[in-house]
Amino acid sequence: MAATTPLYDTYMRAPLRFERGEGVWLIAEDGTRYLDFAAGVAVNSLGHAHPHLVEALKAQADKVWHLSNLYEIPGQESLARRLTQVTFADRVFFTNSGAEALECAIKTARRYHYAKGHVEKFHVITFEGAFHGRTIATIAAGGQQKYIEGFGPKAPGFYQVPFGDIAAVKDAINDETAAILVEPIQGEGGIRLAPKEFMQGLRELCDEFGLLLILDEVQSGVGRTGKLFAHEWAGIKPDIMAVAKGIGGGFPLGACLATEAAAAGMAAGTHGSTYGGNPLAMAVGNAVLDVVLAEGFLEHVREVALVFRQGLASLKDRFPDVIEEIRGDGLMLGIKAKVPTADLLKAIRDEKLLAVPAGENVLRLLPPLITTPAEAREGLARLERAAETMAGKSGHAAA
Repeated sequence: MAATTPLYDTYMRAPLRFERGEGVWLIAEDGTRYLDFAAGVAVNSLGHAHPHLVEALKAQADKVWHLSNLYEIPGQESLARRLTQVTFADRVFFTNSGAEALECAIKTARRYHYAKGHVEKFHVITFEGAFHGRTIATIAAGGQQKYIEGFGPKAPGFYQVPFGDIAAVKDAINDETAAILVEPIQGEGGIRLAPKEFMQGLRELCDEFGLLLILDEVQSGVGRTGKLFAHEWAGIKPDIMAVAKGIGGGFPLGACLATEAAAAGMAAGTHGSTYGGNPLAMAVGNAVLDVVLAEGFLEHVREVALVFRQGLASLKDRFPDVIEEIRGDGLMLGIKAKVPTADLLKAIRDEKLLAVPAGENVLRLLPPLITTPAEAREGLARLERAAETMAGKSGHAAA
């Protein structure tokens, strides 16, 4: 029997087709408007059709699209310098995606020890519930069997310990350990927030044992938590960090950031990318930073986040048979549901609101960072109606 679509059957796509977007809104082919609190899974950090991003892309498109890294690309120098000025990093390698940024981060950590003569140090400690991408190495790093099954032997060099368990991390360190890789907030794992003390403990262990601390801020970075990067809330600095999603505002862009010491082993020829850091991506990435680094922008994110947290806490109190827990930080929020996530997601979509499922029966709310307090309240009103629907189905009305 012929397939109904020529596409791979690897996605459970919703029967929705959008033809354009405006700020926090997506407009379907039939004209229906949806409030987009999925944001392309935390990608559309500045919403849809942001005029500054659109102008930057159009202006660059009229000049040159692709050069390859055989030549100097001024936009790379500019974006890298801006990133190093506002972070711990001294060096940047540009990629097309978060998985590629993680691959670069892992290679950088392994090469660091190799260059020092410690070829045995290539193991990376990771955490249960983690998600680092879909490549052979990153599914091994994540360690979740549902992503590994059927793709041959698990790539060696990764082992998982319980998330948040600093004693388990210390017990796992041995002579082959090169680095610790962690998400400050597990996204796919269910919006699980790493306690500040845990993050600080990881930094201390890395310092004590000569390991590199790698942070996966692909989803939590570029302003999503109200700081430029989530690890800033813990007052620590990593050695290497993977960034993507929000940094491109919808254009494929990732980056691996590292200190001078951590990147020292990455000499000419040790790593590369055909498209990474292309002029189009650099133009958009610089435009995103223009907005996110502008005075008052991160304060705005924190203010809107407070509206969401207060509203979600109220919904949890009013619908205890639907909502078990509110998780997350900033505009990276999760609703742990007592009803099946698929059912709650459908009820939300029926209210013309978009969200994203995650592990542990959690529904993620990842609104664009430009969301206004009024738009936040509109989203909360739609969530309330969806919760009322679910409460009615379960036979429990709101208090």
